[in-house]
Amino acid sequence: MRETLIQLRQVMEQKHVDIVLIPSSDFHGSEYIGDYFKARAWMSGFTGSAGTLVVTRDQAGLWTDGRYFIQAERQLTGSGITLYKMGQEGVIDFPQFIEQEMPQGGCLAFDGRMVSGALGSQLEAMLARKQAQILSTEDLVDLIWKDRPGLSEAKAVLLEERYSGRATAQKLDELRAVMRKEGAEALLISTLDDLAWLFNLRGDDVLYNPVVLAYGCVTLEKAVLYLNPRKLSESDRQALSALNIEIKDYDTFLGDVAALTAQTVWADPQKLNYAILRAIPRHCRRIEKTNPIVLRKAIKNETEIENLRRSHLKDGVAVTKLMYWLKTRVGKEAMSECSIQTKLHELRAEQEGFIEESFGTICAYKANAAMMHYSADPQHEVPVAAEGLLLIDSGGQYWEGTTDITRTFTLGPCSPEIKKVYTTVLQGMLNLSEARFLYGCSGINLDILARGPVWQLNLDYQCGTGHGVGYLLNVHEGPHGIRWKKTAALSEMERLEAGMVVTDEPGVYIEGKFGIRIENELIVRRGEKNFYGQFMEFETTTLAPIDLDAVDPQVLTPAAREALNRYHLRVREALTPYLNEEEAQWLKTATRSI
Repeated sequence: MRETLIQLRQVMEQKHVDIVLIPSSDFHGSEYIGDYFKARAWMSGFTGSAGTLVVTRDQAGLWTDGRYFIQAERQLTGSGITLYKMGQEGVIDFPQFIEQEMPQGGCLAFDGRMVSGALGSQLEAMLARKQAQILSTEDLVDLIWKDRPGLSEAKAVLLEERYSGRATAQKLDELRAVMRKEGAEALLISTLDDLAWLFNLRGDDVLYNPVVLAYGCVTLEKAVLYLNPRKLSESDRQALSALNIEIKDYDTFLGDVAALTAQTVWADPQKLNYAILRAIPRHCRRIEKTNPIVLRKAIKNETEIENLRRSHLKDGVAVTKLMYWLKTRVGKEAMSECSIQTKLHELRAEQEGFIEESFGTICAYKANAAMMHYSADPQHEVPVAAEGLLLIDSGGQYWEGTTDITRTFTLGPCSPEIKKVYTTVLQGMLNLSEARFLYGCSGINLDILARGPVWQLNLDYQCGTGHGVGYLLNVHEGPHGIRWKKTAALSEMERLEAGMVVTDEPGVYIEGKFGIRIENELIVRRGEKNFYGQFMEFETTTLAPIDLDAVDPQVLTPAAREALNRYHLRVREALTPYLNEEEAQWLKTATRSI
């Protein structure tokens, strides 16, 4: 059993707490979080980005999704923590578990700043049936985490309009117009990417996501940005002040919420934490609708779209150079998952405007690729030889945008099984990228195009097919997505609008054998409008070869082969000017017609 569980249970006894809830979050509901907030990982030993830990006096459970089943099983061995595989038949969810295990008149503890308002309210209603109490004003983990890292103090900058495409003043005007229409006098904002977009602000407080730890409050007359003021230069503070944006200290936000005089407050319970919702004065009427920034951020403007195309060109050059290096050097020199990952970073760093990766690179060889979110460990180097498959899922943050790409490479002869599965995944990816659909469709309407070929093999990939992507922001961005199964987030039900960016990444993962994923990014755009309505389509922005050595052309439909050949011609024409002579010659073969 982990020592952290023993220590926490001692605190629980002292505080008369029966159950503790520890989510994978920060005060802002972020997916990727700073070191200060990694309480769940520190407590459990499970390092995946998604998971919820629940600790009772005599049990502990960790809930995570299909991306992390294999990783979680390994990391939780001997911990005293039971793995609950979310979405699997017969598996109870953690709110039900809490209700089931809570004694009459008991107490649930969680840090109200790290639990969403929606979840906190759900638990509140659920536990009322057992006359149970909630302790949400104290962080119990903090009492035992003696060497906890501090909050980030990284600097922040204002994003130039040549990148953002829209001035902060214009965004505020448009936001206030929506507020007036809804009758809102104040809007509370805590999600970091929403704040970054609204104020054209970027920072380095969260690894991979160029955001700043901050809160915001927008009224019809002014705006207040709550952050560590030392993060901003004097010129940036003056620029914000000229827009009637007041800078206040990060830690004063909850107190100011409690002192609100506005009669009507827009408070999205999915985006604000439980502590914020509880701080809103009783006299305030709440508008509990989706934060209006979310959709506006997701629909990229023309400047952003043009910049995104440039970012994908740069990223494609880096990935293609890596593929050339892999294909011509594997088996001739020593390689490992970590050294390949490092090589890709170096190639991206050569591109003008590169800032950092957009998420932790997944460089997974052979059976490791069956773990969808595998992370190579420098302490346990995995050598890569001229055989098997290598899956690399990676992306970059550039001043021109955020990229996300997956390629699976064959490093030696392929078995008929691998070729069949690989080509089936490719068929699904091409089906979706070539889709034509009427305006009004959402991701749940389109998922079958990518997933259908995989289902025909009686296989599945236990996750969504696609997610939204931010602009120099979070690599996973709502409100839209592509998946077959309705979830609480409802992202798959959001209508696809022109200007949205979404990934197309079906896959197959066979534990102990291999993992295959092929991913391109797509921009939603308008197609033909006729008697039947407005048709929509996708523009593929990702530019890098798809490994033809693993493709069985007979498995592809004629339409898919044609689409693949068109794509490879476009890749070749776009990238050749940025490659040396040897790389360019190799690319001709790598993008040949089949």
